[in-house]
Amino acid sequence: MKIDHSQPLEYSTHQNQLNILGFWIFLGAEIMLFGTLFMGYFTLEGRTGAGPTPAQIFEITPVLIETFVLLTSSFTIGLGIHAMRLGRKNAMLSFFAITLLLGLVFLGVEIYEFMHYYHVGATYQTSAFTAALLTTLGTHGAHVTLGLFWGLFIILQVKKRGLTPQTANKSFIFSLYWHFLDVVWIFIFSFIYLKGMM
Repeated sequence: MKIDHSQPLEYSTHQNQLNILGFWIFLGAEIMLFGTLFMGYFTLEGRTGAGPTPAQIFEITPVLIETFVLLTSSFTIGLGIHAMRLGRKNAMLSFFAITLLLGLVFLGVEIYEFMHYYHVGATYQTSAFTAALLTTLGTHGAHVTLGLFWGLFIILQVKKRGLTPQTANKSFIFSLYWHFLDVVWIFIFSFIYLKGMM
């Protein structure tokens, strides 16, 4: 395996470069998935039937907490990749661990939020609006859950094998995934929650 030392470790082999390109293509498919969910939501958001409206069920405090912790986790994953490029394995692992803890907090608040929706009668069966809302939020939450397991496996691999072209490549690709989830959340925050509260 030929290593190009003029490139960052995650780009240092031809296979690594192909892996990153392939993941960008995968993210393109993910954009289509979430784009479809958003279009479905925007089409159905006014169809509340006898159920609650967005303004009646959205609470600002949990949404602000979710937004703060997820955007902070995007910053910490960036610090982790920076530490990785400097060859500081322990700092990288620490930042990755903080990222996953913040992701766990996000999921905890989202679970609370879903329980709140259930208690106020906003379920999948309530209306087209609540079905579209819960599907969109649930799909993003499922992606965060997958990310938590994926990130844990990355941490375990780096601890065991150290910083190699392969572990650096996997770590960088994971960071792209995590940043993507944050970007999706910004759209959810702006166009679902803020719009719904107005």
